[in-house]
Amino acid sequence: MLERVGAALIAVLSWIGDVALWGVRALRDAFLPPYEFGEIARHVFEIGWRSTPLIATSGMAIGVVLSMHTRASLERFGAEAMIPAGLAIALIRETGPLVTALLVAGRVGAGIGAELGAMKVTEQIDALEAVAVDSFKYLAVTRIVACILAMPLLTTITNFFGILGGWIAEFTISGMTYRLYFNRAFSLIEFQDFVPATIKTAVFGLIIGTVASYLGFTTTQGTEGVGRTSTRSVVLSSIMIIVTNVVLVKLIFFIYPERA
Repeated sequence: MLERVGAALIAVLSWIGDVALWGVRALRDAFLPPYEFGEIARHVFEIGWRSTPLIATSGMAIGVVLSMHTRASLERFGAEAMIPAGLAIALIRETGPLVTALLVAGRVGAGIGAELGAMKVTEQIDALEAVAVDSFKYLAVTRIVACILAMPLLTTITNFFGILGGWIAEFTISGMTYRLYFNRAFSLIEFQDFVPATIKTAVFGLIIGTVASYLGFTTTQGTEGVGRTSTRSVVLSSIMIIVTNVVLVKLIFFIYPERA
């Protein structure tokens, strides 16, 4: 029993090491010529712009729900005036970045894994190598860089629409004007709240792109393997994002102790 547990643990750690080396190699190659700016821009459009409707709708819904729950709690203490600030802090510091990363992992991670997995099992990747194209740089690095660039932008969109959704809920319930709401919402927000929480989503983008592209490049067993790759990309990316988020939050508190 212990031997099987030890073997499973070694296999997991070995897989994590392979993925980490894949990501490090991608970051290194991103700074080496040739630079695939056109391909990166295309993937930023696919990952960022095409994800915007999902991100905006989810952000607004989260803002409405958070506003209603916050009101239910603060009304007991007569602190309704703190609802906008509390909602903004919760969204910008933690809820917005984490929810955005999980949504993108579900939409984009599955797509990258399935696309590259299909190319692998149909030998399209081998065909690129046969014509002297660096398939890793052209297919994996461009997608990873695009994920890194798109995540902070999508997180900002989530935050904006979340705060907007909170105002809609407050306007419906109490008739609060948008000017008063936004003044209160940003009254307690500082540079140290927005920038670290948004920049950390670039790490989430690195995780999503790295895990999905690695699984896509290592896909086996035909179309059945493509389906498994798509599912595993979402699951493993989400797990790694949640675990990494704990480490990043602790790191932010260490750098900015006044934010704790």
